[in-house]
Amino acid sequence: MPDMEATLSPMNTSTAKLYSPAAVGRYQLSHRVVLAPMTRLRTLQPGDIPSPMMADFYGQRASNGGLVIIEGTSISIPARSYYGAASFFHDGQMEGWQAISSAVHSKGGRVFMQLIHGGRQSHVEMTGGVAPLAPSVVPFEGLALIRDGWVAASPHRELALEEIPGVVEEFRVAAQRAFSAGFDGVELHGANGYLVDQFIQDGTNKRTDAYGGTLEKRCRFLKECVEALGSVWGMDRVGVRISPSGEWGGISDSDPETTFAYVADTLEAYGIAYLHVIEPRIKGDDTLHEGHAPLASKYLRPHFRGPIIAAGGFDREGAEAIVERGDADLVAFGRHFTSNPDLPFRLKNRIPLTPYVRDAFWGGSEKGYTDFPTATPAELQA
Repeated sequence: MPDMEATLSPMNTSTAKLYSPAAVGRYQLSHRVVLAPMTRLRTLQPGDIPSPMMADFYGQRASNGGLVIIEGTSISIPARSYYGAASFFHDGQMEGWQAISSAVHSKGGRVFMQLIHGGRQSHVEMTGGVAPLAPSVVPFEGLALIRDGWVAASPHRELALEEIPGVVEEFRVAAQRAFSAGFDGVELHGANGYLVDQFIQDGTNKRTDAYGGTLEKRCRFLKECVEALGSVWGMDRVGVRISPSGEWGGISDSDPETTFAYVADTLEAYGIAYLHVIEPRIKGDDTLHEGHAPLASKYLRPHFRGPIIAAGGFDREGAEAIVERGDADLVAFGRHFTSNPDLPFRLKNRIPLTPYVRDAFWGGSEKGYTDFPTATPAELQA
């Protein structure tokens, strides 16, 4: 790849801002194309140890000066939601995660680990036999993925007030493990109806104590988790992902615009590395919903002055446009990155993209995971 890049004529490459340098926290990136966190379900070794093919996958998609965000990594056994999903809660997993961070660094990239607690989106087979946790007990008809396939989620229970600090501590310990494994930072998963999101939104948080009711109280858990991660990394190496228009996991809020403007103000005050926003463009399938204005430009940008990463089914043109407008500073790609390990290079040089294989997204072997080619010299000349 470096040799190919060195021979490019300026006429062959895009000069769009998407391919220009950007600062994220304390790091300087050479371009703004980010690998989005994707649950690929390849952690199938005993003890939830990351598989060697995961190191291959992330190493292939790393680029010099590019940002890679690792898939949602559960912070404990009760935090797990999906069979085969990543986790990091015991020392036996350290070597596997070190191999992944080293694979990204060997390409000159930066790598953040996304930390997650699935909350009520789980099943007792995944949580070690205990009921899934939630801020409140609210009817939920969602599914969970266990060894035998998709099944109805187990009935959840409300976290007792005295239990909440323990969950926050699990986030802190997982952040410390990521630090020890050689990562460059962590991202708090506050999106997609998982535990942090369940606390934020009033459709799932019916508490009347210090963690529910007012907007400030509903965001208390978010703040405590961010502070825990920052205590390990410093706030300039902590990112947060949110999905203000998300519906996954039966999530809802009576006034999402007000709620997430407050969230953005709160995170702005901390000086975190970036705010990662899932735009209301795609809803879990391949259908884009373009009738919505990008969230960053609609109401979050005035509340958060740091770097904003936009995600949500972007193609080349859409990604270049949102960065040029200034509605976002970087764009995270998921689907297209699955089948194009050299996606930043292909986008910049306007090389046709390899179609993704949706059937290989969740679980499987190396097929449809690490067997996609990079661009050839012939494609550069096309």
